[in-house]
Amino acid sequence: MKAHTRETQATMTPKKAIEFLKEGNVRFQNNLKANRNLLEQVNDTSEGQFPFATILSCIDSRVSAELVFDQGLGDIFSVRIAGNFVNEDILGSMEFACKLAGTKLIVVLGHTSCGAVKGACDDAKMGNLTKLIEKITPAVNATSEPKDASLRNSKNLEFVDSVAKKNVELTIQRIHQESPILSEMEKKGEIKIIGAMYDINSGAVEFYD
Repeated sequence: MKAHTRETQATMTPKKAIEFLKEGNVRFQNNLKANRNLLEQVNDTSEGQFPFATILSCIDSRVSAELVFDQGLGDIFSVRIAGNFVNEDILGSMEFACKLAGTKLIVVLGHTSCGAVKGACDDAKMGNLTKLIEKITPAVNATSEPKDASLRNSKNLEFVDSVAKKNVELTIQRIHQESPILSEMEKKGEIKIIGAMYDINSGAVEFYD
């Protein structure tokens, strides 16, 4: 499989980009990697890159976007931060990726049993991690169930995963609210911004599209 070119990127649509990622995840789940010569892709992309998607995911070592979507060099922009939330720098990176570099899709990718989300569920305090976890706290507060306070902690994995999903939803809301550039591009149909959740037990990605 060749690296994407200006021509192949130009034919890409948001819908097609989603299908590419879904197909790649199916290959990943079945251990059927696309046939790629990565060194050839190094050469192919040496004078330019033409990715079709931008993926915001957690730093979790089990959730490498390139691997779980079976993508090669030059295929996707990968933005990683614990808890997959956005800030000014990440929004700027996304604006570069879509407006200037031509990607057609933004995916906010959460995952099950997320450590950063667990920390937020437990209101953990530790150095600079405290400020990071505070970015996820709104998702904890916005998750209504369970009502029982004794069940609203990291030991309840169902609650953790519900918070992780809510965090994806709130992150997408923030992208819309805080990036007029990306919001306008989506309104025009130039890009799509969607959420997804990676299951660390099965390797499957569920898209919220």
